[in-house]
Amino acid sequence: MSIAFGRWEERAPVGGACTGGKRVPAGETCRRGKGACRRGNVCRRGKEKGCFLPPPCGTMGLTAGEADRRERQVWRMENRRRRNALSRKLKNMGKALKMELREHKSSFLVYVTLRLAVVAVAVLQFWNGNYENVFLCILSLMLLVIPSAMQLTFQVELPPALEIFILLFIFAAEILGEIGEFYLRFPFWDAALHTVNGFLCAAIGFSLVTLLNNNQKIVFNLSPVFMAIVAVSFSMTIGVIWEFFEFGMDQIFGLDMQKDTVVPVIRTVLLDPEGRNVPYVIDSITRVEVNGRDLGLGGYLDIGLIDTMQDLLVTFAGSLVFSVLGFFYVKSRGKGALVSRFVPRRKDRDREFLRIVEEEERKNEQSE
Repeated sequence: MSIAFGRWEERAPVGGACTGGKRVPAGETCRRGKGACRRGNVCRRGKEKGCFLPPPCGTMGLTAGEADRRERQVWRMENRRRRNALSRKLKNMGKALKMELREHKSSFLVYVTLRLAVVAVAVLQFWNGNYENVFLCILSLMLLVIPSAMQLTFQVELPPALEIFILLFIFAAEILGEIGEFYLRFPFWDAALHTVNGFLCAAIGFSLVTLLNNNQKIVFNLSPVFMAIVAVSFSMTIGVIWEFFEFGMDQIFGLDMQKDTVVPVIRTVLLDPEGRNVPYVIDSITRVEVNGRDLGLGGYLDIGLIDTMQDLLVTFAGSLVFSVLGFFYVKSRGKGALVSRFVPRRKDRDREFLRIVEEEERKNEQSE
């Protein structure tokens, strides 16, 4: 069957091959008015070959130019409808996010305080011309919204204690650690943050069993040892992925996220005189020259390996602490008050703020 709608020349059978060799998927189209569209797609010939939706309904009997104008009009209306729908969705997300932020007074107070502090730091850094630090401040402002956005998107309830810890962790890592240079001023700062990260990630991993099964009681039907292993495994996986990220940033962008360590001893098989697999030891290193220049470090420069292993070890320590607490939490069937303050759970229906906002909008549209 042949039809002429401007550039549209031929209707392909459902599932048949069109000009260009592509398959034509079946799709529901309009069935109202004269010349209602039938099930199937249309093949286009000429310069632009391929499978396309049929022309808009109501174009039967029109000239080629009129059919093209009607087609473009329908497409413009559809694009406008999609933009309006996206605008309404973003507006509803904004309203729901504000409700989510204000749900817990304690975490909201911490959020506002840290946000004001980040803005003050951003203004100061801009005044001093440190524009890279201004970018870090903007990134921190975005990261501070993540806990509430996660609760809104995945319908998960983060306990106030866990949310406050996440907010403080972001501030300590980005603002104090990077901009305040706490990583250099306090040697323990990086290890402390990785320990906290291991603890928090273990709590999230512990809760995934409940969240993914949509059953609040399932953890008490599982082995406490299994739950502890899940918590540690998830936390260590996140820790390893982060080290991959640091390594990639150093190699690709020439950064120094994997901090170097000065060591007085090196052991390597590369320096073995006989070329055997025997470590050659050089100890009591006090001076190293590179290209005739004394580095002045008082030892040999290790390239990131020790820092990476220390990070993974303290991450494991933090996850191990939570897994032990989680073990007794499951064994006592949820009587541990400390663990319950760090384990996310499913939101109650009356706390699903995005659904509430969308229902209110529908009611207002119906009343109008």
